[in-house]
Amino acid sequence: MRRPLVVANWKMNGNLADNRKLLQSFLASWQGVHHAEVGICPPAVYLPQAIELLGQTNVELGAQDVSAAENGAFTGEVSAAMLADIGCQFALVGHSERREYHAESDQLVARKFKAAQSHKLTPILCIGESLQQREAGETLMVVGEQLKAVIDEVGRAAIASSVIAYEPVWAIGTGLTATPEQAQEVHAFIREQLGAVGNSVRILYGGSVKPSNAAELFSQADIDGALVGGASLNSDDFYSICQAAE
Repeated sequence: MRRPLVVANWKMNGNLADNRKLLQSFLASWQGVHHAEVGICPPAVYLPQAIELLGQTNVELGAQDVSAAENGAFTGEVSAAMLADIGCQFALVGHSERREYHAESDQLVARKFKAAQSHKLTPILCIGESLQQREAGETLMVVGEQLKAVIDEVGRAAIASSVIAYEPVWAIGTGLTATPEQAQEVHAFIREQLGAVGNSVRILYGGSVKPSNAAELFSQADIDGALVGGASLNSDDFYSICQAAE
């Protein structure tokens, strides 16, 4: 049985004081043993603070991005080895904002996925279609191509130890959300594309997940949790979403 996973992506938000207040408030509620697994992805400069605050808690730590390169003259980049060295457990790769604003190709995302795994970080592979692509009936083709690039790079067996996040681009930060049925269709398609390893891979939904829709999304057979953006910046909202995953 796949363990539910809820991951907070803070994006480029926060400061030392607000981060501390947010994490302490959430941790005060999220105590003890839980069926759902929870992770936090703060901006890179706040990873050390998050490590300090999370300490021996039951909340894991991840990075919002990772370099495809091992080391060298890549100003501004952070390698998988560095993230593992400071205590990260996972890293997002291929978030739609990286693909759109930084022109990350499917092939670059695949190399980032491989780099993360080479240092025992769990990659959370983000894939999803734009509104134009959905309206053109291209959702499954686009998602399939994004997934195929990673399969071609590392093979299906390597994906068994990763997480996938389906994020319809048109629903990220817009307040729009794919219906549970729309999300389930794509999640089922992704699992089918993974073949024999598909049943063990956790597939998260991302795209304006909030307390009011989390439970219905999580009730779908192939939705194993969420990658949460805006709602993760409010400790009560994020706690409610995590509760829904239990």
